[in-house]
Amino acid sequence: MSTTHQTAIESAHKRIKPFIHQTPLFSSESINQLAGATLLFKCENFQKIGAFKMRGAANAILQLKGNLSIKGITTHSSGNHAQAVALAAQKAGFQAKIVMPSNAPNVKIAAVKGYGAEIELCEPTLQAREDGVEKIISEFGFAFVHPYDNWEVIYGQATCVKEIYEAETNIDYLLAPIGGGGLMAGSILSTLVYSSTTKIIGCEPTGADDAFQSWKSGKHLLQTNPNTIADGLLTSVGLINFPIIMDNVSKIFTVTDEQIISAMKITYERLKIVIEPSSAVPLAVVLANKAFFKGKKLALILTGGNVDLRQLPFQ
Repeated sequence: MSTTHQTAIESAHKRIKPFIHQTPLFSSESINQLAGATLLFKCENFQKIGAFKMRGAANAILQLKGNLSIKGITTHSSGNHAQAVALAAQKAGFQAKIVMPSNAPNVKIAAVKGYGAEIELCEPTLQAREDGVEKIISEFGFAFVHPYDNWEVIYGQATCVKEIYEAETNIDYLLAPIGGGGLMAGSILSTLVYSSTTKIIGCEPTGADDAFQSWKSGKHLLQTNPNTIADGLLTSVGLINFPIIMDNVSKIFTVTDEQIISAMKITYERLKIVIEPSSAVPLAVVLANKAFFKGKKLALILTGGNVDLRQLPFQ
């Protein structure tokens, strides 16, 4: 099975390389001292569209290029996947219509429009998002690129962690946030292929902890009324991603919004880079569990940097 995953991940990486940045790994002596561990930050906030989502969207959409039966691309997303689909569709020569919830951050709505996509606003519920996409598919014949429950999206996200293991060896723990689980599933598959001794740590806000609750109970529990500043992590874990995560994650930690905001502020102050709240969740987990990670070598994925600078939570 790992050979199949390796072939798919390497094909995805080759396919998307002209359309993405190979993002750097940053470290900070002061953060290392604060954490009592060695931390390597994979800076997907420097990725095209400002988030890792460009990898998965590009991998899925580029494979549809040349299919004359497809009239365009659609998806639903509160922000980063919407931007990624809009730009990847533009690069592949497709029209894009994106369903976004009415409470999506204005900075992300503006960015999606900037990449040439049409936006259909809907009520901020999963049902409304899915209904909006179904309408576009039936009326216009567009292809749906799911934000996370899509194997080609998962393999695209896996390339992020492949790059980490190509740059660094002997990593004890890889930490990534869990929303729909596409990044986490891809991270796990890359780890099984390229660094099988590395343990995987899932990171979630306490206000959107369906993966943690599912991991604890052994059942696939859906998100209900999520409430967190980490707007990129509001969705339930997808059906494809759920068994991959449950079978391979070593542990899932949760952190409060206060801890997320503190970690976000530390990242701004000490790494001197812009990240969004979801990106700060892994660092918040490390700082809240110093004894667990003491002396270890950690890789943390900074998932994105699309934040409204006029509304930073620590101002």
